[in-house]
Order: sequence, then C-alpha cells, then structure tokens
Amino acid sequence: MEYARRLVDDQLDELLPLLPAIALEGAKGVGKTATATARADRAYSLDRDVTRSIVAGDPEIILRDQGTAFVDEWQRVPSTWEVVRRAVDDGVEPGRFLLAGSAAPSPEAKLHSGAGRIVRLMMRPMSLPERQIAQPTVSLGSLMAQGQSEVSGDSSLTVVDYAAEIVESGFPGVRQARPAARPYLLDSYIDRIVDHDTSEAGEVVRHPESLLQWLTAYGAASATTASYASLLNAATPAEDHKPSKPTTATYRNLLRRMWILDPIPAWAPSLANLAALGQSPKHHLVDPALAARLVGASIDSLIDGDGPATTHNGGTFLGALFESLAAQTVRVLAQRLGAKVFHLRTHGGAHEVDLIVQRPDLKIVAIEVKLSAMVRPADVAQLMWLDAELPGMVVDKVVLNTGPQAYRRKDGIAVVPLGLLGV
Repeated sequence: MEYARRLVDDQLDELLPLLPAIALEGAKGVGKTATATARADRAYSLDRDVTRSIVAGDPEIILRDQGTAFVDEWQRVPSTWEVVRRAVDDGVEPGRFLLAGSAAPSPEAKLHSGAGRIVRLMMRPMSLPERQIAQPTVSLGSLMAQGQSEVSGDSSLTVVDYAAEIVESGFPGVRQARPAARPYLLDSYIDRIVDHDTSEAGEVVRHPESLLQWLTAYGAASATTASYASLLNAATPAEDHKPSKPTTATYRNLLRRMWILDPIPAWAPSLANLAALGQSPKHHLVDPALAARLVGASIDSLIDGDGPATTHNGGTFLGALFESLAAQTVRVLAQRLGAKVFHLRTHGGAHEVDLIVQRPDLKIVAIEVKLSAMVRPADVAQLMWLDAELPGMVVDKVVLNTGPQAYRRKDGIAVVPLGLLGV
C-alpha cells in the first residue's frame, strides 16, 4: 500500500534528531508500524513469535546495532522498555530508539513511566486533512493565535460526504481497500478486539459477548457524557444477571489501555466562576466508523436519521458521529500544534461547549460542532456565554459545520466547514 504522510511525521522529523527515544502509541491499524519503519535502520517486530522469543530471551539485543532501532509492539516484551530507559540514562545519542505499542502494559508490569527519558506521541486514525478529500483553507494554528485570523474558503462536501467519511474509517488499511471490503475489515477489527487483542493485552475476558455488548453501548453513546451505569443498562436491557461494576470497569480500563476508547476529558480550569463544571469525560471511540459498525449503521441509515436513542440533546446519531469525526480531526491537529483538547459541560447540562482547544499558556479556542449548513443563533449561544464568563481567555470562537463556505460572522465567530480545517 502507498504510504500517506501523516501529521505525526512532521513531529517525528523535528524530534527524532533531538531525542534519544520516542514511543508511538495508539490503537492497532492507525499506521504506527509504517510510520516508524520508514525511519528505522533495524526493526524488531514483537508480534512475530520467533522475534518475540529471541528478544524475550535477551532484551538487550536491541542495543547491538548503530542507527535507529525500532521495537514494534514493545508491550509484548515489556522488558524492552526498561532496556531503552536505561540506555537513555546512559546517554545514548538522539534518534536511537523508536518504539510502537498498541496497548499500554498492565499495571502489574510495574514499569517505570519513562518520564523524562522516552517521549510519547499519540497516533490516531487519519484526520480529514490527512485523508486529502478537500484542500484545507482555515488553519487551527491561526485560530489559536491572539487576534482573529482571516477565515475563507469554499467546500463542496455535503452531509452525505461526511457520512461516507464516518463509515469508511480513518484506518489506513481500511481506506485503501475496495469499498465493498471495508465493512468486513471493520467487522474483523471488532472481532479481533473482543476475541484476541484483549488476551494479548494481558486480560482474560470470560464472556466476550458481554464485552461486545458493552462496547456497542459505548459506541451508541458517542459524543455524550452518559454514565457508565446507563451504558451497562443499555448493553444488557433484558438480562437479570448483568455484569458487575468491577467487571465493566475492567472492560473500560482494558479498552482504554488498547486505545479503542478515546474519551475527551472534561475541562477543569481553576476558576471560581466556573466551579460548577462537570467532570465526566465525553465518550468517543478511536474511530467513529467503529461506532457506526457496532450499531449496524450505514450511510443511508445515518442520513435517514436512524440510530440509537442515546444521542444527546435529542440529536441524531449522525450528528453524534459527525462530532466524533470533528473531535478526531481537531485532536490530531491540536497535537501537532502543542495544544490539548477538552470538552466543557456544567452540572445538569445547562451549558456545554463541544471542544476546548487549550494553548500551553492556558488560553483557549472554543468550538461548537453542528451537523448543519446554516448557523442559527442557538448554535452560537454557548460560545457567547463562555466568552462572557471568561473575558480575555477565549482567543477565538468557532462553529464547525457541514456548510459550503468558511467565513466570519459579524459577531466575530468563525464558521468553518469541517473539511476546510487544517493545521
């Protein structure tokens, strides 16, 4: 398959000559192996039985060659992490190690965090600009700068196009397959999570069907802050003997470790006038295509408004998955810019802002995501509320939508079709 360059490539180009060890983290299938292999002089693929056996017998074998050593699926032999950490402590040269892992090791492994030694970079499925379906004309970096930047550009993408991008996935291997094969590849990905990858991550799931039900309920609750208790009830509505809270907590922690769940944390600034903020994360899977596939949604059913009843504010499931697609894209762009992404919701839900992009100096860009080509007064009300609550802290206010044109409203709010947003 032809390699499609990713935004994390730019980060690696900048950091590899400066740092001795970098770990690429993310779910299986996001492209870590291809990205790291292109930069490695020697690779150790620990998902291969023979290589894993050799490295497990002598983890320091990864030190034997000069140049960049790439240890793929390092969590399969956790001692390789400690070998790299000690080598960094001993003063190895920059660009010496690349590691890739598709699951964080279990707490029982008791590994050193690697803080100050191994820099971690998250790799997610392909954002919209990385898919090259449109030419971005609006820079998130410019929106993050102090002062309102110019916003312009035309988009030919329609709601149907965005629905297609949702179901066709951001996993490179899925996107490069023929359209008829993509649903089967996503089904296989989900089956592998439940039947194989969990044990590979060090957990024995005694009832895989229960895990699948819970994961389906989580996908149905995309872009909401639904409680985990309500997810359990949605997963097992007719069962008298539901999985216990510790069991479902194990599911949640395991899927987080595998980066299948990719929730957006709640924004919690230390500001007295926003003391009533909720602390629940907003639910997102690593790729909205998985959520669509788990609940059996197609492009046609999404456009027709079919889907689970767990979406927030009476919205459609397509609206929830469009928000997931927007969140995925914004997070990839924000990482490249050194920013963090949160969501905001007050207790009781009186006020919500879909995405908060926080600069290193803690100032923010507030973003609402709307499955609409038009912007109504209600669509900007939460942005105006937040700006009034935090004068001087909100550097820009943005509505990401499905419209045909990027522009600034008279009140200064930027309206940006999602397909036009770039780094």
